[in-house]
Amino acid sequence: MGDRAVDPAYLEALDAFIAYIARVRGLSPETLRAYTTHLEQYGGWAARCEVPPLEPTVADLRSYLGDLRRARYAPRTLAAHLSALRAFFRWCQLEGVPASDAALSLQSPKIGRTLPATVDHAGMERLFGVADLSTPAGLRDQAMLELLYASGARISELAGMDIESVDSTEGTARLFGKGSKERIVPLYRRALDAVERYLREGRPALLAAAKRCDAAPGARPLFISARGNRMSAAALRSRFHLLARLAGLPDDVTPHAMRHSFATDLLEGGADLRSVQELLGHASLSTTTIYTHLTPDRLKQALRRSHPRGDEA
Repeated sequence: MGDRAVDPAYLEALDAFIAYIARVRGLSPETLRAYTTHLEQYGGWAARCEVPPLEPTVADLRSYLGDLRRARYAPRTLAAHLSALRAFFRWCQLEGVPASDAALSLQSPKIGRTLPATVDHAGMERLFGVADLSTPAGLRDQAMLELLYASGARISELAGMDIESVDSTEGTARLFGKGSKERIVPLYRRALDAVERYLREGRPALLAAAKRCDAAPGARPLFISARGNRMSAAALRSRFHLLARLAGLPDDVTPHAMRHSFATDLLEGGADLRSVQELLGHASLSTTTIYTHLTPDRLKQALRRSHPRGDEA
């Protein structure tokens, strides 16, 4: 089969769907890109296989997922593709776009739940010790690391922070998570001190070196590059990986590991699950429960501490 053009009606519906989830549901740019990529890939497959993309049968979609599986797509990726298809076809039904409901009949692949990666206390101390505090970039690095661990923020949330996002008087940070949902997170003193020093010494020096100044009026990004521009999530992630390597941490440790460490350490310290859910900005408590992977030793300690006859355990 040669290359065939994707059905224009499908492309029109796809564009309208992406515009809808961007405008109404407020999904992140990363999520929008993923939905677009998955649905464009499906549209290309449908054209090659001469399947009507808006009216596939259950067998058609099983064939599509089978092709992805044979291409060695991971179960989690297959589930993401199917999730995008379901959301698209559900939207089609709501908007009156002629389309089948075949995608709604398929079950997602089973995904083994993996425990989130964390950084132990020794690794955390090494990480906090690698930033060169004699340089503006080092002060910025330290503020970034402290904020990640103090707030449990996603790296994308950190990239979106402005100077005004940190309230030193109240000791809080304002974060905007998925769907632009706002949450206020309290910060410990060490993190506040790191941010204040960066704002006092590091950020002005970075601006001066770049021969830039803050636009007035306008948002003043918290984390800026050597050129004086707001650092993207990708730039902050790259900087984190450099610091993690300097600290001797495993290559698979990501900024998200700081978020996982934040949640795990709170729960181990006695925080209740609902509070951790609020701090992380999880819409569902079930998402937070993955952090309750307690070891037998910690379970024994909890029993001794909390059960009326715990001293007999």
